[in-house]
Amino acid sequence: MNKNKFLSGKVAAYPHVVWSVLFIVFPLIFVIYFAFTTPGGAFTLENIYALGDHKETFVLSVSLSLIATFFCFIVGYPLAYLLAQVEPKKQRILIMLLMLPMWTNLLIRTYSMMALMDDAGIINSLLKALNLGTVRMIGTKAAVVFGMAYDFFPYMVLPIFTSISKIDKRVIEAAADLGSNPLRVMTKVVLPLSASGIISGITMVFVPSISTFYISQKLGGGTFDLLGDAIERQFQNVNTYNVGAAISLVMMILVLTSLWVMNRFTDSEEREVRE
Repeated sequence: MNKNKFLSGKVAAYPHVVWSVLFIVFPLIFVIYFAFTTPGGAFTLENIYALGDHKETFVLSVSLSLIATFFCFIVGYPLAYLLAQVEPKKQRILIMLLMLPMWTNLLIRTYSMMALMDDAGIINSLLKALNLGTVRMIGTKAAVVFGMAYDFFPYMVLPIFTSISKIDKRVIEAAADLGSNPLRVMTKVVLPLSASGIISGITMVFVPSISTFYISQKLGGGTFDLLGDAIERQFQNVNTYNVGAAISLVMMILVLTSLWVMNRFTDSEEREVRE
């Protein structure tokens, strides 16, 4: 009986293995192959050397992604904490409202932000009506950061909310009974115990932010490039296809490093809880 269950479990895992090989392993191999070859297929390191021409793009992409992640955390952590404190019925409603924008396609959400922030958009129309002049938003780095934060904000809140919800309320009560004020309880008890959720939220916001290209194209107005824009532009030209693969390889390393940090931190947290 146990042997049959084991075999049925292996058979059930085959589709997942095939899917992973076809759509994860093979694409990664192709990226690595093209990053170290010429258009003719010969081995070369020129594509890696060409990354120096895009160092400003790398710095800008990482900087804007970190800023967006920081703002998501600053706003998202208090919200996640409040969500964890309310009664379950209200909690479900608030989480649904938080997730509601995610039910809309990213393309539509981005165009909605353009309608708000355009020079002739809703915000500037209201400012004109109040005789306050206009503000240029589209084509600025601030607009791109706002777009990243808006689109990926729920990815920060939900892991932190889940982590805070798992904290035993008796631990918080014990800290308060021992004389800790609310600020000390937050910094010495709640924050450390929710660290795994914080790391997960930071990773889940930073990774898609650094790889985005549509948000930067529309809200950035084409005035500057991020990594996603640079990759798309390189892949549109057969002669620079391999350079695009080299940039993709660096981005892949950044993403995998972020995931490794998240998994390592989460595993260490789970070991501490078990001990």
